[in-house]
Amino acid sequence: MTIAISLKVNDGVVLAADSASTLVAETAPNVFSVVHIYHYANKIFNLRKGFPIGVITWGAGNIGAASISTLVKDLRRRLSGGAEEWRLSDRYTVKEAAEKFREFMFEETYLPVFKDAEKKPDIGFILAGYSAAEGMAEEYQIDIIGGDCPEPRLLRPKEQSGLTWSGEPEAITRLVMGFGVNLPHVLQQNLGVPAAQVDVAVDVIRQALTIPLVVDAMPIQDAIDLAEFLVDTTIKFSRFTPGPATVGGPIEIAAISKHEGFKWVRRKHYYHRDMNGEEHEDGAIIKHHG
Repeated sequence: MTIAISLKVNDGVVLAADSASTLVAETAPNVFSVVHIYHYANKIFNLRKGFPIGVITWGAGNIGAASISTLVKDLRRRLSGGAEEWRLSDRYTVKEAAEKFREFMFEETYLPVFKDAEKKPDIGFILAGYSAAEGMAEEYQIDIIGGDCPEPRLLRPKEQSGLTWSGEPEAITRLVMGFGVNLPHVLQQNLGVPAAQVDVAVDVIRQALTIPLVVDAMPIQDAIDLAEFLVDTTIKFSRFTPGPATVGGPIEIAAISKHEGFKWVRRKHYYHRDMNGEEHEDGAIIKHHG
């Protein structure tokens, strides 16, 4: 499972996620169990090198034999220098990028693999960043649920800031909103609240208890710290909650701003960071020497 966060303030967008990947298998007829948890899945990506656009994902970690990570990089190649209809020009928009992303991931990749599958996996994405010549960031969510994928939806107007979390929401929902995700069920089944009034009751409770953690003018470093805190809290919540710890591994964070573009704040490395190169703005590779 996953915790995936998109946190938007005036100065930019922060994407943060854990690195756990859960392997689930059918251990008995119609019984699915966690058989293994890996801790080095990649869930945050720069959609095109040099462009201030990032993607975060949750849900299934692969489509067929290809991981989401590999597929995003396949798409990145197209957007960077493929056929004209795929290439993002200097006048691109985030909405255009989100539409191309949906076309590639869902129509071209997902549908052919799962068209005859009885059980189709769910996958979610948030694509966030800056359109060319725009001063405020945008976030588009793309949901593949039950084999269907509506058009990308704008999470909030460009002028608004906010926090979105997906994957395993329980810890952050309790912390931010003051109640767990099972509250509607408890209201109806345990307290006898009529079904027609449950949503109204939950809205009243949400308005009374929600803590406004995100402020428009929050500096980007504070947004980074908040995103890291929320991912870390979810990891620890998963660790001490009965059952498999399906959120965990290294925390990864990327910040996207108007002038700095897409920048990694925390990132996993396959080998020691001193052996990794950093890509300079002009495309040159700067080597670190220990």
